[in-house]
Amino acid sequence: MTESVPAKEGIYERDRVLYVIGPKAIAKVSSALASDTRAKILAILQKGPADLEDLANLVNQSKANVSSQIRRLEEVDIVRSKYSPGQRGIKKIVELMVNKMVMVIVPDKLQDTQEKSLI
Repeated sequence: MTESVPAKEGIYERDRVLYVIGPKAIAKVSSALASDTRAKILAILQKGPADLEDLANLVNQSKANVSSQIRRLEEVDIVRSKYSPGQRGIKKIVELMVNKMVMVIVPDKLQDTQEKSLI
């Protein structure tokens, strides 16, 4: 079975796979992953969606800090948040959107262009 990898640089999510194409996109996603707290949050979310308060308790951080960490992960489409009614107001529920990441340093079309220029 062959994977259909996007050829254009950027960050794409398809069927729970995050395709990270090109150096700028790789740097952006790598930066979002470069945190122990964010890594712990991802490990927790692998078991299923969780609300912000539970995540904060599980990683022993404030809700404000965890909310900030989640925003970084949302910026690169790794997690998504939604809001639902809670006992006291609205709860922020966070869900892991991908279970696999594919990083491509040089997209095929760009690589083909570079190879042709070398000939």
